[in-house]
Amino acid sequence: MKVVLDTNILISALIKAGKPRELVSRIAEGKVQLILSRNILEEFLEVAEDPRIRRYIDENNVIAYLRVLGSVAKIVRVRSRFKVVKEDPDDDVILRTAKDGTAEYIVSGDKHLLSLGEFRGIKIVTANEMLKLLKEGKG
Repeated sequence: MKVVLDTNILISALIKAGKPRELVSRIAEGKVQLILSRNILEEFLEVAEDPRIRRYIDENNVIAYLRVLGSVAKIVRVRSRFKVVKEDPDDDVILRTAKDGTAEYIVSGDKHLLSLGEFRGIKIVTANEMLKLLKEGKG
């Protein structure tokens, strides 16, 4: 199973315990193939620099986390150029990464993406829904 994690899931997993962190742990165990792109990693680093996020983590946390992600993720080159999410065009990079990486799922906490439900056969689910799918043996 190939999965794209939205930046909000990646950040949540980094700064606090909960469903996103549990999901990243499952991915790190090799249960799922994580698909990322340079664009997602750049957005992640940008968000990780925000002072509101920096209250919870420091540079060493970010570096260690990126090492883990880098060891389990397949980094795809995004070639798609479509525009889908008019309310938040930054979300399109998640859809493009999923399409170009032939992912089956996008995991997000973003209402714009979740409201789509599905995009070109790629299911868009919450971290909790993804964990349930993995527990049911669908992953």
